[in-house]
Parts: sequence; C-alpha cells; structure tokens
Amino acid sequence: MHCDIHQLKGLRYEYNLTVSMFITATADMELDNKRAYLLLGSNLGDKWLNLSTATKKIAERVGHVFAKSSIYETAAWGKTDQPGFFNQAIGVETKLSALQTLRTILDIEQDMGRIRKEKWGARLIDIDLIFYADEVIDNEELQLPHPQMHHRKFVLVPLNEIAENFTHPIFNQKVSDILTNLTDELAVQKIQPFIDHD
Repeated sequence: MHCDIHQLKGLRYEYNLTVSMFITATADMELDNKRAYLLLGSNLGDKWLNLSTATKKIAERVGHVFAKSSIYETAAWGKTDQPGFFNQAIGVETKLSALQTLRTILDIEQDMGRIRKEKWGARLIDIDLIFYADEVIDNEELQLPHPQMHHRKFVLVPLNEIAENFTHPIFNQKVSDILTNLTDELAVQKIQPFIDHD
C-alpha cells in the first residue's frame, strides 16, 4: 500500500496522541489515592512504642497518615485472661490496592516481631484493615469492611473520633450511628488525648 508523506505524518500524529493519552490516563490512575482506616492494638512490651513504631512503618510503606485517634486502653476481647490493650485508629491515604494494603500491614506486624500462637491471644502489635474506601470484598484472604468491626467497642470508639461520618458500605450507616447502637459493654478508656488530625 502506498502512503504519501502527509499520510505518514498524520498516522504518526495519531499514534503520538494515543500514546500521550495512555500515559496521561496511567498517571491519573497512579495518583488516585484511596483512604483506608486501620486499627492498631498492642498488649505486650512497650505498648506506647509499639503503636508509634507501627504508625511510622505504615506511613513509610502504605501511605500518608492523615488522621490519628486518641490512644485508648481497653480490656481484652474474646480471650480475657491476658493484659489489656492499647488501641488507636488511624486514617491512611494510599496508592496500594486493598489486598496490597493488607499484605503490607501483615508484613509490618511480622517485621515488628508478632508471633501468631492462638486466636485472640496476646500480641506485640495487631493491625486491622477496617475500611478501604467504600470497597466491599469477601474472599479467603480479605473481607471488607472488617466483618466484626460493628460488634466491637474497642474498634468503634477510636474510629468514631476520626471517621464519625464515614458510611459503612454494607449497612449504609455512619460510624457514629453504629457506635450509638452498639451493645458491647467492654471497658474502653481514653489515656492519651487526640494528637493530630491533618
């Protein structure tokens, strides 16, 4: 097939335009941050330090920590014959997918020395993914929103401090409303006031 110089230039222009649009779209996708909410917990060792260290590692490996709740001391839940916990909710902006976020926080737990011996047992650090944007996921590796969060006062009290208006994508209820209707009577006491909320 014969093409003159003008046709070749036209084809080259269309090709370059298509490539440019693809690159722009890809860049926009990469810049599409998602907001996730995590709950940190610790009842072994230096609990203050454990929460602080976990937050720093999350900021380095997951994304910008845009909100932190107060730190709360809570009685153990599920398995009560163990020390009480320090708990804190944080909000993170991330470019990672929900599954990548989960795998990264599990790696952080392992790096900090967590050993999983028994369900609901004592732990140096525990990092739970509560919400990832408004995504609903249910598979063997990940369930979102966290399937037990609406039953747990130690989750909802700190979470309400930084995300009271966030709407649960399944229940269609705000965090504050879920907390109001909660029947869990677990002791949850604020021990360090709210520090920063960017």
